Amino acid sequence: MEYFLSNRNIKVPNMIYGTAWKKEKTALFVEQALLGGFKGIDTACQPKHYQENLVGQGLLKAFEKGVKKEEIYLQTKFTPIDGQDRNNMPYLHNDSLEVQIEKSFEVSKKNLKTDFIDSYILHSPIFPGSKLLKAWEVMSSFCENREVGQLGISNCYDLDVLKYLYEKVEIKPSILQNRFFAQTSYDKQLRQWCTERGIIYESFWSLTANPHILASTVVNKLSLKYKRSEALIFYKYLNQRKIIPLNGTTSLEHMKDDLKIAEFSLEDNELEKIDKLLE
Repeated sequence: MEYFLSNRNIKVPNMIYGTAWKKEKTALFVEQALLGGFKGIDTACQPKHYQENLVGQGLLKAFEKGVKKEEIYLQTKFTPIDGQDRNNMPYLHNDSLEVQIEKSFEVSKKNLKTDFIDSYILHSPIFPGSKLLKAWEVMSSFCENREVGQLGISNCYDLDVLKYLYEKVEIKPSILQNRFFAQTSYDKQLRQWCTERGIIYESFWSLTANPHILASTVVNKLSLKYKRSEALIFYKYLNQRKIIPLNGTTSLEHMKDDLKIAEFSLEDNELEKIDKLLE
C-alpha cells in the first residue's frame, strides 16, 4: 500500500518527508527527497524549527526537474503563539487568534508557492475548549473555500481532547500527528479510536525515540531475513499497523532505502513480536 485514504477521501503517502530542523539546507533536502521518490512533505509556519520558505524553494526546484506538482501531498501547520519565537512569528503578538491563523495561512501559501494545501494541521491543542473550537472554525473556512483538503491536529495526547474536538466540529479531523514514544504508551487507545473514524495517525520521532526497538534481537533478525535496514523494518511495521511515519533523514542513501517500504511485507507473527516491544 503506497497510500492511506483519509475520512475526507484524500490519499496520504505511506511515508512523508519531515522538514523540521533542516535550517539552511532545507531546500536541498526537500529537492533531494522529492527527486528520490518521496510523495509527501510535512512542514510548519514556525520559523523557530522550520524554514517553510526554503521548503517552497525546494519544491520549485524539484518541479523544474520533472516532479509533478499534482502528485505531491503537502501539509503544513498553524503554530499557536506558545510554540513560536516571539521575535520571529508569522503574525503579531497582539493579533486575535482568528487573525493569527489567517495570517499564518497566507504566509504558508506564499512560502510554499501554492494556493492549495492538502492538509492543514493545528500544531498543538489550544485551551480552553472554546478557543480550540474557534481556531478550528477558522481552519474549516479554508476547507470550505477549497484552499485546504483536510484538517488535522498534532501533539494531542489526550483522547478526551480529541473526542471533544471531533464531536463539536462539522469538518472532522483527518490527521493526528504525534510523537511516537513509550511515555504515552505509543498512543494505543488514541490510535484505535482514530482508526475507527478514518483518522490517519502520523508518527514523528519514530526512530529517535525508539533506539531500543531498532537494536532489538527481533528487529535485527527481521533485518537479516528481509535484507532491509532495521529502520525500514520498523517503518514497515508502522505502516502495517496503520501508521504513517515522518522521515527526516538527510542521507540520500537512507532516502532511497526507506522508499522501498512498499516492496515487502512482514508476516502477522512478526508484527506481533514487534507489538510486544511496544508494551
